[in-house]
Amino acid sequence: MSVYRKLQATRVELVNSGIKKTGHNSYGVWNYYELGDFIPTVHKLFDAVGLCGVVTFGEMATLTIYDTEFTDQKIEFATPIVYAEAAKGQPIQMLGSTHTYLRRYLWLLAMELVEADAVDSAQQQEHAAPIKIAPKPPAKIEGKEGAWQLKIKADPEADLQDWIDTVKQAVGIMLGTAKDEKDVMDIFKNNRVIFDRLKADSVDDHVSVMAAFKSAKDSFKKEPA
Repeated sequence: MSVYRKLQATRVELVNSGIKKTGHNSYGVWNYYELGDFIPTVHKLFDAVGLCGVVTFGEMATLTIYDTEFTDQKIEFATPIVYAEAAKGQPIQMLGSTHTYLRRYLWLLAMELVEADAVDSAQQQEHAAPIKIAPKPPAKIEGKEGAWQLKIKADPEADLQDWIDTVKQAVGIMLGTAKDEKDVMDIFKNNRVIFDRLKADSVDDHVSVMAAFKSAKDSFKKEPA
């Protein structure tokens, strides 16, 4: 008899053994199998047909069912390890809970024992809306070195809007001192890195600054004769 035939035979015998669910979920109002509800019976059935189950923990939690009569035959069941968490309790207790849950789930899987869907039946938790963290302005950002270089430093307590207002004010001052269209273009080219950052943080303010550049550039265009 192959290891698969032996396992299937024990599954049938386990169903017919009359095991009962003693675990109870008070939130979902459903019952579930504790390890003690079926493991003693499984061991008796395994011993009778020549099977042995071994649980190991590594990168995965694995239940290997060996055929004790034919050493080259085995069946493996595996599941990812998810550690139990609780507000109270020592780490060793959490580890023990993890091992217990994983052993139970592996044996339920191997023996094809059916339970209510724990996810659908459990009390649904209300999750608070995620907290949005306001982006911080760059502590320091500079354009290319030259006559029209902008250097923007943010106060440690400044928020993003403070930084945006500083950039807009600095641009206004520079454009106010420009002598011709070339100056306007140099101001833009030399400080492109700052304007790209402004666009990433606030599209509307970037549009406003670009409009100021266009207005300044247009003001230097010669009227046709």
